Amino acid sequence: MSAANTFRNILRISVLWAMLPLVNTTDRIQAAAPNFVIIFCDDLGYGDLGCFGHPNIRTPNLDRMAADGQKWTSFYVAAPVCTPSRAGLLTGRLPIRNGMTSPKRVVLFPDSGGGLPAEEITIAEILKDQGYNTACIGKWHLGHLPQFLPRTQGFDSYFGIPYSNDMHANGGVPLMRNEDVIERPTDQTTVTKRYTEAAVEFLKSQDAETPFFLYLPHTMPHIPIFASNDFKGRSSRGLYGDVVQELDWSVGQILQTLRDTGFSQNTLVVFTSDNGPWLSQKLNGGSAGLLRAGKGTTFEGGMRVPTIFWWPDQIKAGSVVTEMGCTTDLMATFASLAGGSIPNDRTMDSLDLTPVLQGNGPSPRKSMFYYTRGELYAVRHENYKLHLRSREPVHYGRPPIEHDPPLLYDVEVDPGEQYDIAEKNPNVVARLKRLIEEHRSGVQPAPDQLAIPL
Repeated sequence: MSAANTFRNILRISVLWAMLPLVNTTDRIQAAAPNFVIIFCDDLGYGDLGCFGHPNIRTPNLDRMAADGQKWTSFYVAAPVCTPSRAGLLTGRLPIRNGMTSPKRVVLFPDSGGGLPAEEITIAEILKDQGYNTACIGKWHLGHLPQFLPRTQGFDSYFGIPYSNDMHANGGVPLMRNEDVIERPTDQTTVTKRYTEAAVEFLKSQDAETPFFLYLPHTMPHIPIFASNDFKGRSSRGLYGDVVQELDWSVGQILQTLRDTGFSQNTLVVFTSDNGPWLSQKLNGGSAGLLRAGKGTTFEGGMRVPTIFWWPDQIKAGSVVTEMGCTTDLMATFASLAGGSIPNDRTMDSLDLTPVLQGNGPSPRKSMFYYTRGELYAVRHENYKLHLRSREPVHYGRPPIEHDPPLLYDVEVDPGEQYDIAEKNPNVVARLKRLIEEHRSGVQPAPDQLAIPL
């Protein structure tokens, strides 16, 4: 063999050898389980985003996320207040099943001794079993004692405030890293920015070898509301608008980081809220848009929340889903996409939304049960919703209003729940009552975690 041929062969082998890591890395990225990001706002209303109809809160990043992804117009939470809503999202179960809703106390407080029970299985734990890196950054509110904090529930790391930002105990709201308090009181003017910076740092630290799950439950726009100097005074909606526009900026930072790191094609991002707007806060609270009532109620404004799914090349851009979904469904959806499974040793309330995301079928969710304070208040099945009791406006010290006969609304044609049609539809009322009885027969309320004293 001539020297020239020998050189050419060596060169050819060297080039092929140099290409192998690139080919293998690409194959791994394409074949790997998807990454997941949940961005969970606090008290953000159905009507607070531009893409959901707000006339003067500017949300260009969320509007683009909706235009590039999938907007859900009938997406619900497991409860109309913080603690039970978060428990429902992370466990895929109605809070009545794990003790995270109570007739005695609405949510957990700094003097609460309870929290999410250790035997509950979270999305993070499901994904850890599939080899995921996991992080929780933001408001936890599922127990502030060491045995309830995020790292006991499947998260590798935690950075955030352990409960609501208006719960000023022992010198102010604490900011924690893992189990340690690193700042008290927390400088809340920078909390959205710092959560975002921590989330970006986490995303940049990941590699193509290992899938990840980032849970980013924002503190805002729960009162007291704060915006950083960069956003204060920018919205014509006032301080509340400033706060929402900073959250929109945060979403933009997350999505751009996913693009910059090359993770965007293999990452499903979900944006939503833990419940509806806190209407009693007036200008410091949000809007439920055309929906009735808000936070603390089981009317649509309390539990139907603005929701966007984003996954380039997997979700059809600009699609709108009018069928039902719920935050409890994220567990089954993520488990399915990650190649795992949800627990089979307990009753689950989680349905796999993958067919809807990928445009291959309808939503499996046909019914929604509206719980608050340990009681079932209403049920929706397909387009009809039946109210057994209600609270509007919210007065935490007063009993609910009992509806006998129940109220019936067609929430497809009347999403504002303005026109009771029970009298004209006795067969529908009877059918939904049977559905309630069937549901109740399968519910065994768990011991009340919210009423446990410190």
